[in-house]
Amino acid sequence: MIRRAVLLTAVAVFATACGSGDTSTVIGRADSGKLTIGIRYDQPGLSERRLDGRYVGFDVDVAKYVANELGVEEGGITFKEARGAARESMLENGEADLIIASYSITDARKEKVAFAGPYFETGQGMLVRYTENSIQGPETMNGRKLCSVKGSTSAQKVKSDFAQQVQIIEYGQYSDCVIALMAGNVDAVTTDEVILAGFAAENPELLKLVGKTFSKERYGIGVPKGDAESRDAVNKAIEKMISSGEWKRALERNVGPSGYEIPQPPQITEKS
Repeated sequence: MIRRAVLLTAVAVFATACGSGDTSTVIGRADSGKLTIGIRYDQPGLSERRLDGRYVGFDVDVAKYVANELGVEEGGITFKEARGAARESMLENGEADLIIASYSITDARKEKVAFAGPYFETGQGMLVRYTENSIQGPETMNGRKLCSVKGSTSAQKVKSDFAQQVQIIEYGQYSDCVIALMAGNVDAVTTDEVILAGFAAENPELLKLVGKTFSKERYGIGVPKGDAESRDAVNKAIEKMISSGEWKRALERNVGPSGYEIPQPPQITEKS
């Protein structure tokens, strides 16, 4: 009897040491104190990997806050680059537990992943060279070269809704588009205005935003499809970040210096 009691105790201790969470869910994996989160590396103000290896930006701050609410401290986060075209596959293949990468909520994407949020809302804009005066919005892009990243819907929206004769050029990262713009290889870059504002702030003598926003983009946090429990937990973390005031402070800290007007926080709509 004593030997049986000792054996049961040992089994219990071993199970506890190995973690009793359900590793099939994000919140279950968070019980280990570690999460892998996909972010962008090339969006000043939102999500950027600096030369010294630091990760900075509003999306990064959101990632840290949400992870902490799930029980994972900053040291337990592994950040992995999530380029536009790879975000769905990273969740489907288990390469990332969450995607927080200026990830617009769309019906097509919801076929493959679940979203929590939105945690931020913006609109699509256009970035041009500072000396450019003939481009004033998407309707003036016929016959021009427009750059966006692979996997983004931004350039296609310009082509389908405003300028059917626009020539679309795609690169892997927004920074590549901006370099091409400054080199004169493309005439404009389009994506969400908050992203473009970061690049304009870094190069105020070379770049500028033009026109008004012409879409509504709702950024969500990508969660593996079917993991409703984790989505609910992430939604609660977003709501707490907003109500605590940290959401606004993070925006002011990361995006405010660009002159971008801080919007009102969004309402959570992506629920189980």
